[in-house]
Amino acid sequence: MLMKRARPWAMSMRWDDLLFMHWPVRAEVLRPLIPSGLELDTHDGSAWIGVVPFGMSHVRPRFVPPLPWISKFLELNVRTYVTAGGRPGIWFFSLDAANPLAVRVARRRFHLPYFDARMSVERVAQTIRYRSARTHRGARPATFSCAYHPTGPVAHAVAGSLDDFLTNRLCLYSADSAGRIHRGDIDHAPWPLQSATAEIERNTMTEAMDVGLPEVAPLLHFAKRLDVVAWRIRPIEE
Repeated sequence: MLMKRARPWAMSMRWDDLLFMHWPVRAEVLRPLIPSGLELDTHDGSAWIGVVPFGMSHVRPRFVPPLPWISKFLELNVRTYVTAGGRPGIWFFSLDAANPLAVRVARRRFHLPYFDARMSVERVAQTIRYRSARTHRGARPATFSCAYHPTGPVAHAVAGSLDDFLTNRLCLYSADSAGRIHRGDIDHAPWPLQSATAEIERNTMTEAMDVGLPEVAPLLHFAKRLDVVAWRIRPIEE
């Protein structure tokens, strides 16, 4: 059930065939990459970095129907978790997308580090084969290739658990060119999480930011579909 807000939402969208891939990372590795106005959020003393491939669809502003070539595209983000004023949220290190218009709008209006990428997805039964190669002019190379599928029934994360910490985030933070921190709120029903398996063929997404992933298997969660609404991004001082 969505929460009541004082302001109406500005955009709606759907996230499809999403895979959360998370690795524990020492906090001191990520802290220098986070603006000073945000606190790095940890769970049992560990920070976490996520690589998250999925499909975006039905992306539209309020009162506007979905539009061809604009409202559906693939996205792959690299993220960690932060707080500001006690409000837990997401900090994105990068967001690759196969939609040049969405990349430019998000970079300009939402101050998010979106990058152009050549991306593809194939679905055979329950298996999703996802590929991405960054093509953004002047950006460092980053590639990803993985096949994944769910392996268990749908369940909701238990409050206070690691699963809840990694997925139950109802806002994002970004920083503009002047270093001012902004927050964008979202809302959705509880995540319909499933256990998952993944065969990672190539993943250099964090190498582009000079962060190496630990040589351990990632913690995986799959979600088939989630409908989301989002509010206009605002400076956190407002």
